Amino acid sequence: METGNVTTPFGRRSMTLGMLANQVMAGEIKPDQSVDKWKLFRALCEAKPLLGIGDRALAVLNALLSFYPKNELAQGNGLIVFPSNIQLSLRTHGMAEQTVRRHLAALVEAGLLLRKDSPNGKRYVRRDRTGEVNEAFGFSLAPLLARAEEIERLAAEVMAERLHVQRLRERITLCRRDIAKLIEAAVEEDIPGDWQSLYREFRDLIEGLPRSPTIAQLELMLGELTGLRTDVLNQLEIRVKSTKQRGNADYIERHIQNSNPDSTIELEPSFEPKQGAMVEQDKGREAETLEEGRAETTHPGRQEESRQSGGRNDGGGLKSFPLGLVLQACPEILAYGPGGAIRNWRDLMTAAVAVRSMLGVSPSAYEEAANVMGAENAATVMACILERGGHINSAGGYLRGLTRRTEKGEFAIGPMLMALLRANVPAGRKVG
Repeated sequence: METGNVTTPFGRRSMTLGMLANQVMAGEIKPDQSVDKWKLFRALCEAKPLLGIGDRALAVLNALLSFYPKNELAQGNGLIVFPSNIQLSLRTHGMAEQTVRRHLAALVEAGLLLRKDSPNGKRYVRRDRTGEVNEAFGFSLAPLLARAEEIERLAAEVMAERLHVQRLRERITLCRRDIAKLIEAAVEEDIPGDWQSLYREFRDLIEGLPRSPTIAQLELMLGELTGLRTDVLNQLEIRVKSTKQRGNADYIERHIQNSNPDSTIELEPSFEPKQGAMVEQDKGREAETLEEGRAETTHPGRQEESRQSGGRNDGGGLKSFPLGLVLQACPEILAYGPGGAIRNWRDLMTAAVAVRSMLGVSPSAYEEAANVMGAENAATVMACILERGGHINSAGGYLRGLTRRTEKGEFAIGPMLMALLRANVPAGRKVG
C-alpha cells in the first residue's frame, strides 16, 4: 500500500471486509513491480464483463489515470491521485459530479481503487520544502498494480471467448448455407426424398436460436446443423452413386452390343508395362512426390509457383495443421495455457492472447490476423512468433506483415512449422 497501515473511509461510509482485503492485497506489491498504465487500461476494457464494471466507470478511471504523472505505475512513483470531482467532471467530458461519485464508488467496490481519505474527507497533497510529495489524500491506484497479472489473464480469456464465438458463428453460417443449397438442388433435380420435412427441421433449428445465444447454445446448434447436413449429404451421395452405377452398366451393355465377336482383325500388340515395371514406376512417382513436398517446404519460390498453378489457399482458407503438430513445433506456448497445459484449440487461443499481450502485439493487429487467417491459424502464428522471439524485433509488425502476405496469398504456415519442428524434435523436446 501507499501507507504502512490500513485506512478507513470518511463520513458515513462504512468499512467492509472487502475494503480491508483490497488494502491487504495492495500492501503485497513487490518493490520492483511496475506496469504501463495505458496498456493495463486497455486490458481492463477487454476484461470489463468479468470485472463487473461498465463503460462510464472506465471513463472515470481513465480520467483518474490521466492525473497520474508517469506512464509506469510503480510504488516508487507514488500511487495516489487527488483530483477534485470538478476536475474529474471536466476530463470525463462534462459527466455530472453525482454520476462521477457513483462510478468512483463502483470502482472501489470492484477492487480497482482504494480510498485514502483525509481527516476532513478532502483530496489534497502535502509537499516538503523541495516540492516533493510528502503525503497525499485521494484515490490509490495500488489495486491496479497488484491485480495487473489477473487483469491481463481475464482480458485474454474474454478475447479468446470472443474469437471462439466468432468461429462458431462462421461455422453455423457455412452449415446453414450448405443445407439450404443442397436441399434446393435436390428439389430442382427431382431427387426422391422427404425434402420438405428436412427443410422444416432446418427452419425449426434456425428459428429456435435466441437473439443473443450463449456459447453452449451456439455449440449445440452447430452440432445439430452438422448432423442435419450429414443426413442431407448421405441421401444425395446414395443417389449420385446409384446414378453412376447405372451409367456404367448402360455403357458396358452398349459396348457388348457394339462389339463384333466374329471379327478376324488382330489387335495391335499392347505397349502397357509389365507388372514389375509398373511397381518401379509407382515407386519413382512416390519419390518424385516426396521430393516436390520437400522442395515446396524449403524453397518459397517453388511454393509460389505451386500457388500460381492452382494450389494456393486464399486468406481465410489458409491451410491449418493438427494441434499436436503445432505444439510439437512450438512447445514454449504450453506454459501460457490454462493451468500450464493446452488440451484443445480453445486453450491454444487463450494462450495466444496472453502471449500477444506479453509480446506487445496490439489487440487490433491480432484481431485482424484472426479475421484474415482464421482464429486457429492466428493462434498458431503467435505460437511460432513466441518460439522465434529472439529473432524478431517487433512481434506486432511481423504479425501485420504476415497478415498482409496472407491476404495476397503469399504466406503458408507449413514451412514455418516444419522449420521449428526440425529445430525442436531432434533435441528431444516433448509436448506435455
